[in-house]
Order: sequence, then C-alpha cells, then structure tokens
Amino acid sequence: MPKINGNEIRPGNVLEHDGGLWAAVKVDHVKPGKGGAFAQVELRNLRNGSKLNERFRSADKVERVRLQQKDQQFLYEDSGMLIFMDTETYEQVQLSTELLGERRPFLQDGMTIVVEFYEEEALNATLPQKVMCKVVETEPVVKGQTATNSFKPAILDNGVKVMVPPFIAQDESIVINTESMEYSERA
Repeated sequence: MPKINGNEIRPGNVLEHDGGLWAAVKVDHVKPGKGGAFAQVELRNLRNGSKLNERFRSADKVERVRLQQKDQQFLYEDSGMLIFMDTETYEQVQLSTELLGERRPFLQDGMTIVVEFYEEEALNATLPQKVMCKVVETEPVVKGQTATNSFKPAILDNGVKVMVPPFIAQDESIVINTESMEYSERA
C-alpha cells in the first residue's frame, strides 16, 4: 500500500491508522505562529462508525488504502441479510442491512448499487442518487396554496415520511434524492 505524507491527506481518502480503516471526513491545514504546520483531520472508522480527530505533520507517513468498487445487483432479503449478485462474476454476496443504514427502505428489487470492498470485507454501499417512489398517503391538493413555499408531509410506498410540495397528490410517483433523503422532482 502506498504511504503518503500527513499534509497530502484529502477528504474522502481511506487510511490505515492505529490498526483500523478510517475515512478522512474533514481536513484543515493549520499553520500556527510557533512550530511547524500540520493537518487537523477528522476521521470516521469504516467498520464501526466512530470518529477521531488526529493531527498529522508533513513528516508523518500514513498508509493510504484503495477500496475496490464493485457493482452489485440486489436480489432479495433473508433474515436481516441483503443478498446481492456481482454484475461481472455473477457471484452472490451477503451484506448486513446495517451497511445501508437509514437508506435501506430505498433499496428496490433488481437495483444496482456500488459496494466498496477492502480485500473481501464490504465497508460501504452507495445507492443511486435518485430513486423513484410512489406517494401512498398525503393531504389533498388545496387550490391557491402554491404561492407560498410550503411543503406538506407524505408517506411513500416504502414507509418513509418526506416533505413534498403542495401540488403532489396521492398515488403520484416522485423522485427522491437518496443522499439528502428529500423530494427532488415529479417522476
């Protein structure tokens, strides 16, 4: 694995530090009036989600890890495990539902997601940025309410509650941004 200097760390880099795999979330380069410059790095553990603030001087060497990204197609869920198929090798992989966290309801049958692996261990999963959902329950459309920038609550077919514009009616399909978990547009 390549070693990089402490001042070369960028947000999104994955580092091997203190025997764990950490993703750099925030990096601030600090030049104090006295002493040498350093990088103040906020790290997030990829295995358990804990956070750590660490200082790296430019002379410090850290291991940079490259994660392998693979496209995986969702097949089905079985007793808390999500079963995916590698789109290139057709091998099946079992991943915990905790890997997706609160975005789990947006996973749909046959959907292709990107899973990041370190050796054989799945560390992160990314859904497509936009997912189509159907509004199951919402308040009726009220005429004359479009002038204000107001939103109303709606329940989607996957059970998730989101805020939608007043012109969205029940049984309408909408597009949800999976990163912000908010309404994006009409489908």
